[in-house]
Amino acid sequence: MGLESIWVTTLNDGLIRADHIVGIESHQTPELPGKRPRWLLDVTLAVSVGSGMKEGWEVMQLHRTLAQTDTYPERAAEELARTFDRLRRQNASGVVRVVTRHSFLRFEFSSFDSPGEP
Repeated sequence: MGLESIWVTTLNDGLIRADHIVGIESHQTPELPGKRPRWLLDVTLAVSVGSGMKEGWEVMQLHRTLAQTDTYPERAAEELARTFDRLRRQNASGVVRVVTRHSFLRFEFSSFDSPGEP
């Protein structure tokens, strides 16, 4: 079994299935007037998204943000990949959530098999 039974919460878009993720990255948003830049932990999905203009069709990778912080989330991408690998080896099923505490990211897992949960 792979990651078909592992879901990941996004910052604003709901849940995505972990086996659709093909990349994990951290990057900084640009500074805007009146707004400080933020660091984002994003995943890239195995599908592309397109939009049309009169000049033609533009296709790009589909990204989803999992968390944002004020400081660089050092090693967050590697830790998320490790979490996925551990869950895959355990044949787990459930939801991975990114918890932000003082600009530090932690990954929590809630199993679908936990007793007492609906």
